[in-house]
Amino acid sequence: MTQSNSFDAFNLFKEMYNKTESAWREVIQETLEKPSFSESLGNVQTSYLQYQELVNKMTENFLKQANVPSKETIADLASLVINVESKVDSLEEFLEEQTINAEIDQLSKKITKLEKKMDTIIDLLNKNAELLQVNNSEVVSK
Repeated sequence: MTQSNSFDAFNLFKEMYNKTESAWREVIQETLEKPSFSESLGNVQTSYLQYQELVNKMTENFLKQANVPSKETIADLASLVINVESKVDSLEEFLEEQTINAEIDQLSKKITKLEKKMDTIIDLLNKNAELLQVNNSEVVSK
């Protein structure tokens, strides 16, 4: 009741694929194993690298003529900016230290002057105390 002679496109395609795949696999494997293929592949790679170098040089020349900086120029400039920033930072630190040292020197001079004034005041107070004692003893003795 079922027909076994019906046309099955999927099986036909699968058979065709399996046969051609095995045939092409063998041909490709043989080709890959040949030294001439390796040489050709090496030549293609060398040609590509030469082409890439030529394109890079042409691009660099064009950018120079168009007055556009290259990656190397920008990288050099960036490193110079970083160096300048670090020098500015170190100068800021140095100036801060110098300012602090100057302020410390001024404060110590002021403290020294205050100590001298305090010594003078203490001496005057001691003299006044002595004079008061002398005056008190004269008043008591009279």
